[in-house]
Amino acid sequence: MPKIKTCRSAAKRFKTTGTGKIKRNKPFARHLMASKTPKRKRTLRHATLVSPADAPSVKRMIPYS
Repeated sequence: MPKIKTCRSAAKRFKTTGTGKIKRNKPFARHLMASKTPKRKRTLRHATLVSPADAPSVKRMIPYS
């Protein structure tokens, strides 16, 4: 069987945790930050997990991570 190609754009955006779940960063934290509340900016700093519905498709994109 041939090797599966990794989707490089997904490999740069997602990491796998030790238990096999997929971690992602939150969007909307690059610019136009002055109009966002301090609480919203604080929560955007932290990474979160990919939803269970989207996890299988992301796992297919990053097979060896």
